[in-house]
Amino acid sequence: VQLQASGGGMVQPGDSLRLSCAASGLTFRSATMAWFRQAPGKEREFVAGSRYNSNTVYADSVKGRFTISRDNAKNTVSLQMNSLKPEDTAIYYCAAAYRLIASSVGLRDHYTYWGQGTQVTVSS
Repeated sequence: VQLQASGGGMVQPGDSLRLSCAASGLTFRSATMAWFRQAPGKEREFVAGSRYNSNTVYADSVKGRFTISRDNAKNTVSLQMNSLKPEDTAIYYCAAAYRLIASSVGLRDHYTYWGQGTQVTVSS
């Protein structure tokens, strides 16, 4: 399984950015796909997840600003990030897992597959 994240960069507060993750070697339509992030000196935290049935879950810190979406035909999952804040600065990781129940979507240790991460920096 390979998860290839892309789309990171440096933006100013209030700007938007779109991350993408291309998956291979995975039965994509059956997998829960998620985005996590890790800021310097902090633990990796859940950002957003999309279950196999396209139900979505968001961390409170990004609700209303970020949107996760998936394309089962292209085996991709995206994260649209709007109204970015300096505290959104982190390395963003794509993750995948099978057979996650809804209450487990936000739990880092339940994910089997991880991408390499893409840096997002929000600074004026």
